[in-house]
Amino acid sequence: MSDAKGNIIICRCNDVTQKEIEELIDQGITDIEEIKRLLRVGMGPCQGRTCIPLVIGIIARKTGKKPDEIPVPATRVPTRPVPMGVLVGDCDEE
Repeated sequence: MSDAKGNIIICRCNDVTQKEIEELIDQGITDIEEIKRLLRVGMGPCQGRTCIPLVIGIIARKTGKKPDEIPVPATRVPTRPVPMGVLVGDCDEE
C-alpha cells in the first residue's frame, strides 16, 4: 500500500508533496523561509497564493503552533521598476 501523503500535492507549481514538507519538519526545519528555499514552494507562477497557506497549516499541525504564530515568507519586489511591456515583449527596455 502506498503512502497517501506522498501523493498529496501541496505546491502544484513545483510538484511538492505533503510528505516532502513533513519530512523536513520532522528533521527540525520549521522555518517557512527555509522550507521555501529547499523545496521551492511558493516560487512558481502562483507565487505561493495556493501553497503557502497549506504549508503554514502543515507546520502548525506538526509543531503544535497556531497558524497565526507562523510568519509568512517575505515578499520581494523587483529591485527596479520594469515596464509591463518589457515583460510581455511589446517594447525594448531602456
